Amino acid sequence: MSLDAKIPKGPLAEKWSTHKFNLKLVNPANKRKYDVIVVGTGLAGASAAASLAELGYNVKAYCFQDSPRRAHSIAAQGGINAAKNYRNDGDSVYRLFYDTIKGGDYRAREGNVYRLAEVSVNIIDQCVAQGVPFAREYGGLLDNRSFGGAQVSRTFYARGQTGQQLLLGAYSALNRQINAGKVKMYTRSEMLDVVIVDGKAQGIVTRNLETGKVETHSGHAVLLCTGGYGNVFYLSTNAMGCNVTAAWRAHKRGAFFANPCYTQIHPTCIPVTGDHQSKLTLMSESLRNDGRVWAPKTVELAQKLRKGELKVTDLKEEDRDYFLERKYPSFGNLVPRDVASRNGKEMVDEGRGVGSTGVAVFLDFADAISRLGEDAVRAKYGNLFDMYYQITDENPYKQPMRIYPAVHYTMGGLWVDYNLMTNVPGLYCLGEANFSDHGANRLGASALMQGLADGYFVIPYTLGDYLATIGPKPIDANNPAFAKTKQEVEERIQKLLSLRGTKTVDEYHRELGHIMWEYCGMARNEEGLKKAKVLIQTLRADFWKNAIVLGENEELNQSLEKAGRVADFLELGELMVDDALMRKESCGGHFRVESQTPEGEALRDDDNFAFVAVWEYKGDNQPEVLNKEVLEFENVHLTQRSYK
Repeated sequence: MSLDAKIPKGPLAEKWSTHKFNLKLVNPANKRKYDVIVVGTGLAGASAAASLAELGYNVKAYCFQDSPRRAHSIAAQGGINAAKNYRNDGDSVYRLFYDTIKGGDYRAREGNVYRLAEVSVNIIDQCVAQGVPFAREYGGLLDNRSFGGAQVSRTFYARGQTGQQLLLGAYSALNRQINAGKVKMYTRSEMLDVVIVDGKAQGIVTRNLETGKVETHSGHAVLLCTGGYGNVFYLSTNAMGCNVTAAWRAHKRGAFFANPCYTQIHPTCIPVTGDHQSKLTLMSESLRNDGRVWAPKTVELAQKLRKGELKVTDLKEEDRDYFLERKYPSFGNLVPRDVASRNGKEMVDEGRGVGSTGVAVFLDFADAISRLGEDAVRAKYGNLFDMYYQITDENPYKQPMRIYPAVHYTMGGLWVDYNLMTNVPGLYCLGEANFSDHGANRLGASALMQGLADGYFVIPYTLGDYLATIGPKPIDANNPAFAKTKQEVEERIQKLLSLRGTKTVDEYHRELGHIMWEYCGMARNEEGLKKAKVLIQTLRADFWKNAIVLGENEELNQSLEKAGRVADFLELGELMVDDALMRKESCGGHFRVESQTPEGEALRDDDNFAFVAVWEYKGDNQPEVLNKEVLEFENVHLTQRSYK
């Protein structure tokens, strides 16, 4: 079928301005006649809910946490990109656009990415006005640091807690609207389905996580701002509650899912230590500004380190391989995440890994401490160093950190057009939950940028265009579609509660994660992906026979919550494998072993795969249908990505 991305015509730099002028408007007196549902209150959701309420719309906001402040956005550490060129080092809106397109390995839309770069400069002003305490230089100006995939300093930060500070800014704006009565906040509420009436999204079905009550809520439009699906791998840097349920249930109601196999593996995470772990901890990419990544030069030296026969501080300089600096002299330790991750894995695969497991490399701050002094390093990264010490009982001021790649972010998500609307009229998707801005690999510090761009500066314009089209007539909450969808949700809950097998939901989740990491992780091949597909199908069938879900619906029941989310992961996992199998090229975070350059870099096939893979749901246990949105590049020349 034909997919209309609604990208405006005309010069790249004028597309957004022209588009805004051509969008239909809702006059101020009519805005209060519309109800807008916002699901998720992280950076994208909180900023969207606050902005739309400020405009005059009636907003209903939902989160499964006890407060919007608990959103996983707080976990973002290193910073947020913006093309303000405060350092006068050659940055510009076009350079941020180009770096993002290149960083995504030429698998993102030019129009969306340029708009993101264009509005990035406004995000910083908005957040400063809200009181976000960005780091400042001695003279009082906002400070910047560099991040991977760029040769300029454009990342604004608040020590190592940028996400938390930005979320508190959005939360304060949201709270103001809650107090004004323009936002009705529903906490501890999980969205379990979308209500479609006459082909349009007009409501949602939720379950109160404290009482188990299943309710329907109506609105003129539904905005999904529910984050990514990295927890399909079980072990990831995501919070344990992060899930795909809202997006997946929307997918099963007709919303297309795009590029599901594009997963970001973050190179600087604290390594896995055993089966007892339920999540992994990120060490910010900002650490690669001053930290140097290295591995022992020989397998013999690595073995001595692992056995404790040699201390890392005793290893001579000539015995250390600063492999990123050696292979990529132009970018060094600040290559993009997918490149750094693959190279870290390569060191381990060669037998040069460190730590007791041998599955890690070093991130060393000795040079920075010698050059700047420990106090200066502490001022920049102190809370991150403290976090590392608390988890590992190792002092990173005295010895190198041990790091290894881990699942961090998902570039895929629900397909949306330029207006952020899915193919289902009235159903929008913002932030990490959509596929739109990062292509096959996201550059560091761009997740916060996208979430706030979507919420503060895009959706307030584009939503009005749809609402003006349908008019302010109240939504009929008594339409049979509401009762029917609610009944289907309740039947699914009862089906889960009827499971009285012998294996816990966590066991299935861990097993799925192992399959996904082993066969659809950092390196993928056809044989492994085909094997993974069979394994997932077998595991899913076994889940519905042998899983155990305890308790009742009418109570706080985390066993039930997990069961629903893992059931969705078991379906999503197969689609991710199908997508990776179909895409017989390497690009960004999707690395097919069969498709690489002689130097081991990702090798794209632009003749056959320069498209967005858009998957259409056709029923339970039925193959999904692939649709293609062809990517057109008018301003950027497609080249083999190089950071050397």
